[in-house]
Amino acid sequence: MEIKIRRSSTIYIIDVSGDMDMYNAYKVKNLVNKMIEKNIQNFIINMEGVNYIDSSGIGALIYVHSELKKRNMKFRIANIRGTVKKVIELTKLMGYFKITDTVENAIKQIKAEL
Repeated sequence: MEIKIRRSSTIYIIDVSGDMDMYNAYKVKNLVNKMIEKNIQNFIINMEGVNYIDSSGIGALIYVHSELKKRNMKFRIANIRGTVKKVIELTKLMGYFKITDTVENAIKQIKAEL
């Protein structure tokens, strides 16, 4: 799994590619924790490059969501598709996460809440 960070104004976009599984899902959690320590408030996880996710990956997303929510930070997941989308649907988490079809729409939604 590869993780890249980019920024749009005060919104940080975490681009994830590869498999989000038990071997590397912790990387997303660690990165978000470091960003929280730096007082970053607005996050988008771009899943466009993720082709596979297992329960560890789902657990990492739930962890990130709950940590950011309890701190009243803004968070979106963008670009889920294929088998990743099926896993999130099967686990009944589509309504739990704030999911958008594109990073651009996620940015618009977060900016509207600021």
